[in-house]
Amino acid sequence: MDTVAATVLRSAAATPYKPYILIGKSRSSFARFPSNSRFTLKQQQLSSSIFLPRQGHRRRSLVVRAAASSPESSDSSSNKIAPLQLESPIGQFLSQILKDHPHLVPAAVDQQLEQLQTDRDADQQKQDPSASSTDLVLYRRIAEVKANERRKAVEEILYALVVQKFMDANISLIPFISPDPSGRVDSWPTEDRKLEKIHSHEAYEMIQNHLNLILGNRIGDSTSVAQISKLRVGQLYAASVMYGYFLKRVDQRFQLEKTMKVLPSAAEEESSFHQNAMDDTRPSGEGGISHVMSHPEVSTWPGGDVSPGGFGYGIKPTRLRNYVMSFDSETLQRYATIRSKEAVGIIEKHTEALFGRPEIVMTPEGSVDSSKDENIKISFGGLKRLVLEAVTFGSFLWDVESYVESRYHFVLN
Repeated sequence: MDTVAATVLRSAAATPYKPYILIGKSRSSFARFPSNSRFTLKQQQLSSSIFLPRQGHRRRSLVVRAAASSPESSDSSSNKIAPLQLESPIGQFLSQILKDHPHLVPAAVDQQLEQLQTDRDADQQKQDPSASSTDLVLYRRIAEVKANERRKAVEEILYALVVQKFMDANISLIPFISPDPSGRVDSWPTEDRKLEKIHSHEAYEMIQNHLNLILGNRIGDSTSVAQISKLRVGQLYAASVMYGYFLKRVDQRFQLEKTMKVLPSAAEEESSFHQNAMDDTRPSGEGGISHVMSHPEVSTWPGGDVSPGGFGYGIKPTRLRNYVMSFDSETLQRYATIRSKEAVGIIEKHTEALFGRPEIVMTPEGSVDSSKDENIKISFGGLKRLVLEAVTFGSFLWDVESYVESRYHFVLN
């Protein structure tokens, strides 16, 4: 099948939101590879010189951590601007800035990144002490703790910048998923138009295809309610974040080449568009139905409970899609890989703060016992809102990761 997709699958022994990126480019197979890093579940008038807390210094907490499994144990959702509450002194400070003076977040971030760079340079210039082995082990352990503190600070800086971009767009992030008295979870406001405007025309065409794969012929039905596994919706959300990250990355390159007028001719694109669309929706022959169900985004919904229109419903040929299909496998894999541990950690923690940590029970055969999996009631309009937010979150994550990397090097590849 000639298609491009990114998703999150949970392996039998893995944590529920551990991501693997699946990229499909040939009719018979998908390449499966993990992202660069592994998951481990476990802030008008201020002075132009903003005080920022130093690493290792404790300060009074401004925001308490939200428990992933229970909204009652934290502040009311109306007082939160994001489901994930930041824990480090730097993260808590940025949280307060986000609430009180969001326009000052970039300046605060720049100063903190400068301080992180200074601290890292100072640590790198220190020599291992020529002392006993016990002192050397202690010295290296202290250096490791400091490095982990800096990594957590960078992670929370990324999250604060993503939240600030949503605030700049006047879009409220969906709070912790919990049912209202009617049993529905989608009581949040509809902001589809605002979310659509964030993306380029070519990127939004790809997002429409992503939505069509998930919702099928329910894409225009915003009121009907479905009962769906909460774990599956969480996996879909994480998959869509990663898809948005990938999409923004390739769209950035596409827009540059379009501006430089080095894209393939429109006639060549149009011809291959229709061939790709026919290949994707052809149900018979070798790799037919079984191949259709192997599509990673379709397999997120076992039994086809959300895509009643079937695979390929509403999938349209687009310029950006055809452009991506021209990548060789190595380039495609590189573009589909989350570049930093910090970005991977943000995807994991944000998804878990939104959906909670589900109770996963393994059977003796090694499969997942779904008997304790919670089902939620959500309208197709609410599901569309979730997916649009997730894709936008991934797009913003690419932007802020690139911004922070330009000021403080932390991306490994």
